[in-house]
Amino acid sequence: MSESVPRASSGVRGAAIGVLTLLLTVFVLVEVNRPALTPQAQLAAFALCGLPLCFLIRVKPGDPWWRRGIDLLGFVSAVAGCAYVLYWSGFGPTTLGDRAGGETGLDIALGLLGLFGVLAATARVIGPALPILAGLFLLYAAIGPHLPELLFPHRGYSLARLASQGFLQSQGVFGIAMKVMFAYVFLFVVFGAVLQATGAIRFITTSARRLFLGTVGGAAKVSVVANAMMGSLSGSAVADAATTGTVTIPLMRSTGFTARAAAGITAAASSGAALVPPVMGAAAYMMLELVDPPVSYLQVVQAAILPALLYYVALIAMVHLHARRHLATPAAETEREEQGEKVPLQAGIVFGVGLVSLVVALIAGRTVFRAVSVALLIVVLASLWHRSTRPDLRKLLDALGRIAQGAAPLVAAAGAVGIILGMVTLTGLGTRFPAAVLSVAGEGLLPALLLIMVGSVVLGMGLPSAVCYLLMAILIGPVIGQLGMPPLSVHFFIFYFGMMSMVTPPVALAAYTTAGIANTPIIPAALTAFRFALAGFALPYFFVFRPELLLILDGRGVSGAVVAFLLGSAVVLLLSAGIVGWLFGPLTAPVRAAALTAAALLLWPPAPGELFALANLLGIAALAALVLYAYIGRRRSAAAT
Repeated sequence: MSESVPRASSGVRGAAIGVLTLLLTVFVLVEVNRPALTPQAQLAAFALCGLPLCFLIRVKPGDPWWRRGIDLLGFVSAVAGCAYVLYWSGFGPTTLGDRAGGETGLDIALGLLGLFGVLAATARVIGPALPILAGLFLLYAAIGPHLPELLFPHRGYSLARLASQGFLQSQGVFGIAMKVMFAYVFLFVVFGAVLQATGAIRFITTSARRLFLGTVGGAAKVSVVANAMMGSLSGSAVADAATTGTVTIPLMRSTGFTARAAAGITAAASSGAALVPPVMGAAAYMMLELVDPPVSYLQVVQAAILPALLYYVALIAMVHLHARRHLATPAAETEREEQGEKVPLQAGIVFGVGLVSLVVALIAGRTVFRAVSVALLIVVLASLWHRSTRPDLRKLLDALGRIAQGAAPLVAAAGAVGIILGMVTLTGLGTRFPAAVLSVAGEGLLPALLLIMVGSVVLGMGLPSAVCYLLMAILIGPVIGQLGMPPLSVHFFIFYFGMMSMVTPPVALAAYTTAGIANTPIIPAALTAFRFALAGFALPYFFVFRPELLLILDGRGVSGAVVAFLLGSAVVLLLSAGIVGWLFGPLTAPVRAAALTAAALLLWPPAPGELFALANLLGIAALAALVLYAYIGRRRSAAAT
């Protein structure tokens, strides 16, 4: 009898998750295409369905009593707060906005409960880092007069004002972050889950195997390509790692890679998911709200094409050189056997139809949410024609579970970062911090970029990439136009380093996921992932120094984009060789240092109107000399052997 309780509980919980997820999906699909509620009511309803999922998907039968108590309190607080805002935003005789600054005691009480519910939900699905940061910003807003000058003191605010700004009005939880999740990101989570239910993941991994297996380090290259393909439809590093890692990590282990290397390669490859068009990650949609002058979604996708390609070129170079140096054995028999595996053509057709329909809809000028809605409908219709892709009840339930697992952390993170942004606006920090960045920028563009990079990496140690991007973009937004570079290239600079937060220890969420699959310690796996992704850390400077890499073709035209891509490829090759210590053979420490120096020379920005700087020409000469030196060394070594 006692054994049946967990099963029954699990069944009830599973049904609740399925119903809530289905309700959330239908609501978003209808409301973004045929809106009937006010904007704040839309977001309150979205959070009302999404926040409870954060607690339901994490409940375990063995949870201690105190954990269950906090979950119950957080669940009730989130539901009560969101339902209250929903009523007074869309159905009440007046609105919360009408009584801004004069809220009732009940308003304040429900606002404080809502804040607690958001923070508890975030802690449950993401971990403590983000809710602690949000709590610190609330504390900062409350104790402003008592802060030292270094921490930007202010006059301080009451609990009533914190509840109003953080939850009841439209500048906190129900602000820009929740709007982006509602209007853009959630539908792509649904789109990815439906594509996976049709067998797209098997098509991706099988196609990648046939492309690379039998080559040196082929299994790792399979992981890189499979994650890039998966990232094109998921836009999520963690979802990408969890989905492809279950296939590619065992495959790498069977061909000689250590568990640590397999976990690190998969984490580094999945971290680029947010950069791969056409879906991209939440941060890409936030650009639509933040970049000034405004850009279209198609412009963001276009700008990401070459950077995404270069990131995965860098990873392929890293894993190839790593395999050359550390794997002395030939390709395993399992690789040769799996080369004969047939590509699931039907799933591939559905995958292709989904991506093509999405891109065509965007090119035709449809809004993002309308384009993904149309593509979603086409994918469902295309999947019905063959039994291997046709969704049955089990596939539908799996898809609903996958939507819940992907959407719940996004809703919680959007709420928590909304609290932070609300406090930044309330306290005036959003205007005082940029002034500090601008003073550094007065010393030159490079110091300002280094400061932004450090800020992004430090924030990224505890935050999801989209949250990291949003915070940095909001904080330095007022000075982006004064840096003298195209705003989109600076936003991509921030976006890229926010993306790298997925492999930046100590909190590297993608590495956490792959370490669990590979059964290896988390921190070593995160450090390995960081090392494999390190060759790509130079790329954001290209976004700023050579904006044509983002296909911003003012000035240098198409030739500038070609030169930027070729120089970027040379940079990642040199960095990969210098980091791994191998080119055609092992490299000595001085030669590795020379490779890193040559990469720095190739990064040097040219003068306005020129394709090359003198330093670039020196870097090209150093690259040629290094390749010739390594090749001659290999020939001599082979002759001696």
